[in-house]
Amino acid sequence: MVRNVAGVMAELEAEDFYLLSGVEQGMRFGEWVNRGKLPELSGLTAENVEYRLNRCMRRDLVERKTIQYEGYKLAVEGYDALALRTFSKRDTIQGVGAPLGVGKESDVFEVQSYKPLALKFHREGYTNFREVMREREYTSENQHVSWLYTARKAAEREYEVLEDLYPDVAVPRPIDQNRHAIVMDKLAGVELDRAKLEADQVVGVFDLVVDEVSKAYEAGYVHADMSEYNVAVAENGVTVFDWPQAVATEHDNARELLERDVKNLLDYFRRKYPSSMPDDIDSPALCDAVAADEFETLRAFAE
Repeated sequence: MVRNVAGVMAELEAEDFYLLSGVEQGMRFGEWVNRGKLPELSGLTAENVEYRLNRCMRRDLVERKTIQYEGYKLAVEGYDALALRTFSKRDTIQGVGAPLGVGKESDVFEVQSYKPLALKFHREGYTNFREVMREREYTSENQHVSWLYTARKAAEREYEVLEDLYPDVAVPRPIDQNRHAIVMDKLAGVELDRAKLEADQVVGVFDLVVDEVSKAYEAGYVHADMSEYNVAVAENGVTVFDWPQAVATEHDNARELLERDVKNLLDYFRRKYPSSMPDDIDSPALCDAVAADEFETLRAFAE
């Protein structure tokens, strides 16, 4: 798990952030930033750069490597610190609390604001850079990019999709976005994989999830990564989250991805609740119903 950098924010000074921003700017052109370029990039004197580098190194905000030159790059925590400072200056958040979830592509924390919210740091490319470069369309035309770029583009993409879908589709309400981070409503309920549904609830919950998939399709998007791990179930309904990989319905592979989403959902419900799921519905027919916004087939066994 990446360390929660919120604890060191109060120790940082404005010049520390100038240094971090300078390293960030330099990483647009290469993974490692030549130390000799940092005064120009950060607007600090050479002496101040040395002092700030030492401060940031002690707090694990930057990393150093000697290659043909002495190079520096942002650590994950350094990029987190830059995003947190922007959210703080915008009065989006007042503090960071406990972790809500940690995955291979994101870390989510509770944040303090006018009400409890969720802060999601995208980590795409940090541990699985080659896989993300191959699978995500927003990296396909970029030959020289860092994990900072892929994580930022993932956050921008997800925020754009959430803004387009909310409130017509049951997705988290988007509140703010900066760099690789998104602030959104905190999810109610529990993830579908941890939910323990009664027999008479199974088809109803399945129906609700597929209904949201259909609404998203009607609004122009296919989730493209549907599973039991990105659906939350609460007393008042379901919420579908994690949308950075979403594709537009006019995408060449949209139909194929929709079929995969529907099949994943159907397979999961049948695997976990075999005695509660009807046998007379198949993935292609259900996918046709979603794409056509017609639910006769689904309603027939949901009732």
